[in-house]
Amino acid sequence: MKCITSTRVLVESELSKRWVVFDDGKIRRIVDIPPSDFEGEITDFGDLVIAPGLVDTHVHINEPGRTEWEGFETATKSAAAGGITTVMDMPLNCLPVTTTKYALDEKITALAGKLHIDVGFWGGVVPESIGDLDYLLQNGVYGVKSFLIDSGIKEFPEMSEDDLDKAMPIIAQHDVPYLIHAEIDDKKTESEITEKYQSFVDSRPNSWENNAIKLMIDKSKQHSCKVHIVHLSSADLLNEIEASKPDGKFTVETCPHYLLLNSEDIPDGKTQFKCCPPIRSKSNNEKLWKGIEEEVIDFVVSDHSPCTPALKLMDSGDLEKAWGGISSLQFGLPLMWTEFKQRGMTIPKLFRMMSEKTSHFLGLENKKGKIQVGLDADFVVFDPDFEFKISKEDIYHKHKITPYEGREVIGKVHKTFLRGEIVFENNTFLDTPHGETLLKGK
Repeated sequence: MKCITSTRVLVESELSKRWVVFDDGKIRRIVDIPPSDFEGEITDFGDLVIAPGLVDTHVHINEPGRTEWEGFETATKSAAAGGITTVMDMPLNCLPVTTTKYALDEKITALAGKLHIDVGFWGGVVPESIGDLDYLLQNGVYGVKSFLIDSGIKEFPEMSEDDLDKAMPIIAQHDVPYLIHAEIDDKKTESEITEKYQSFVDSRPNSWENNAIKLMIDKSKQHSCKVHIVHLSSADLLNEIEASKPDGKFTVETCPHYLLLNSEDIPDGKTQFKCCPPIRSKSNNEKLWKGIEEEVIDFVVSDHSPCTPALKLMDSGDLEKAWGGISSLQFGLPLMWTEFKQRGMTIPKLFRMMSEKTSHFLGLENKKGKIQVGLDADFVVFDPDFEFKISKEDIYHKHKITPYEGREVIGKVHKTFLRGEIVFENNTFLDTPHGETLLKGK
């Protein structure tokens, strides 16, 4: 039995002096006076914040098959260093893509002994795998993802409207979210991609995303199917998104790069900023922030999508051919807290958007996402006043590439607890990885 305390423990959306007692991986008691009958170890963290471990529902780990891009060991170390205790792995860019139970089994075999935090899985559905969808959903994935545009991975082609009509009734029967990369190529946009980032933005205009979102609002209603829009970048349809929320079947996420970066400030030829949908304008950012403040946008996740340096083409600066994806898994907490603080938003709000609501989205609200009796003893201990500059030397994900290199941020992670064990502390990790696989219904 152990106990941790500080003057700023986040319980029931408030920061206050609390003592949190945990044992056998679970939170057993939360009290506001010292537990006089407690005989175990008490660690006092002074004024540091003790909050629930973050839950990131959008991470590309890429193992098996493209482990040279990332991998379970490096990704989960990076997550632990960022105060994240649970991630959901995307069904691409691994090989095989996770569109069948066979592929899911291969992934689970590949991660044995490598997890520093807990990991669950999204499945995928492509036109050729619709026949496998029901069986995949019976075997532990938390939902499935599709693209409405070329994914860049030949094994993961886009879904047509007819394909959606075949897949969505099956998904609806399982009452899980259908994750959608919401862009539809109108086949009319003509824009030459040069070294100018704006030329890349022009090649994938807001209208592609807006049209895809409108389609999925209609399809969600038609099939009574939960739909979740991943990595929202266009703020144009926030009113329509809000109007679609009352039945609880339509949700959206966004990511730090769509909130903190803007196309006007991206230097020419800097391929580390390339992602799809693209990073848009400063004025668009401000509208997204309004969506965060009003919680029309449900939560914030990383969309950590790494690749090898060779595929990023940083030397040539070729924005057209470079792989698109932002690497930021480890730095979501300080990045977001820095901006939250500047905008007058609170630490409880931050963890609501990055832990509590993501846990609820997964159906893990009785396991993760809050400091509450009976839940997993997953904690992050961080200093919300510590300022530092992000450098390559800090990075634990496989390739030391991020558009945030050199950025000044606030909020240092001191320790990360997973089910009561310290898995990250002072730039070191627990010798034996402590993470578990999370399978829905298992």
